[in-house]
Amino acid sequence: MAKVTDLVAKLAAPAVEAAGCELWDVEYVREAGSWYLRLYIDKEGGVDILDCEKISREVSDLLDEADPIEGSYTFEVSSAGAERALKRPGDFARFMGSPVAVKLYRARDGRKEFAGVLAGYEDGNITITVGDAAITFAKEEVALCRLRIEF
Repeated sequence: MAKVTDLVAKLAAPAVEAAGCELWDVEYVREAGSWYLRLYIDKEGGVDILDCEKISREVSDLLDEADPIEGSYTFEVSSAGAERALKRPGDFARFMGSPVAVKLYRARDGRKEFAGVLAGYEDGNITITVGDAAITFAKEEVALCRLRIEF
C-alpha cells in the first residue's frame, strides 16, 4: 500500500502546478494528539497567502472526493520557507553552493550541527565546505539538511 504522503502528492501536484507553483513536500504527522496533513509549496518570486488559499481550497476538494486518509486531520498549505529542508537529489542539485545547516543524529567532534556551503551530494552523502575544509556526512548520520539564511 502506498504511503499517505505519496498518495496526496500525486493527487495535489496537478492542482499546485496549475496554480503556477511547485509542490515542495507533503508531510503527514501527529502533533499533540492530532494528525496534520501539510503541503509545502514554492514558486519563483515566493509564495503568498493567496497562493496558499487557492491551493488549499482546490486540494481540499480533491481530498474530500478521493478520501485517501482514514479519520480526521487538519489540512494546511504553506510556503516551503527560506530555510527549507532539502530531501530529494533534485533539491540538493538546485541549491548546490548555497549555505546549509546539517543536523546529525549523533554528535561528531562534540557537535550535532554543522553550518557551511553545500559542496556535494552523492547517494545520500552530503558534503559541505566550512572555510577551506570539506566535510562529508554519510546518509545514515544526517537527521536533517536545510538551507540557512546568512545575515
